[in-house]
Amino acid sequence: MSYTDFAYIYDELINEDYTNWANYIETIFLRYGNGINLVLDLACGTGSITTLLAKKGYDMIGIDKSPDMLAVAAQKKGSLPICYTCQDMTDFELYGTVDAIICTLDSINYITDTEQLKKTFALVKNYLNPKGLFIFDINSKHKIAKVLGNNTFIFDQGNIFYTWENVYHQKTKICTYKLTFFIKNGAKYYRKDELQRQRAYSQNQITRMLDQANLTVLGCFDGLTFNPPSQTSGRLMFVCKNIC
Repeated sequence: MSYTDFAYIYDELINEDYTNWANYIETIFLRYGNGINLVLDLACGTGSITTLLAKKGYDMIGIDKSPDMLAVAAQKKGSLPICYTCQDMTDFELYGTVDAIICTLDSINYITDTEQLKKTFALVKNYLNPKGLFIFDINSKHKIAKVLGNNTFIFDQGNIFYTWENVYHQKTKICTYKLTFFIKNGAKYYRKDELQRQRAYSQNQITRMLDQANLTVLGCFDGLTFNPPSQTSGRLMFVCKNIC
């Protein structure tokens, strides 16, 4: 998946309230954590949530495999002491351990190989302090298979017009997203194509892999709430602890 050029329009396309995300994550820190200070944002993208948490006083590290995403993130941070590093979330290294690791906006679904996902969870375990928190979300199996899968969406955001064509493969549980953007540049539009893939995981699948990594699931919630998920929940939020 290439994020060249796409990185620079990413925030215009993502219809998310980043402040709400940061507030929710901090609530989890306070409810389940034990003196959270140093936080790793895994697959941090353009650093919107990273920056907001840094403004709240947390020491932040951001990891993403896209140099373009990190270039946008670096512009946002200003004088904030955020450390960004270009690494793949399935094969990252840190100089030491952290109090919490977050991975937001369904980044986990982009790991389509189960062995790579198990490796990622093992790395999270390795770099978490004792009683450290691992907080992440996934697009639910229902959302990928029933809402996104085998559907086409068209969006017109003024300066950006794009189509989103999806094909879901029942056997592999992988949904392929073909995105075609027409981005206004003066009096003309230029075209940009993106091909992305996400895998649908069930709550039980994720829980089993976390258990194999010796990460304890404290709760699985419906989106940015503390309510239990339903069969039609679009986003599942996992809160885990490194109980050594």
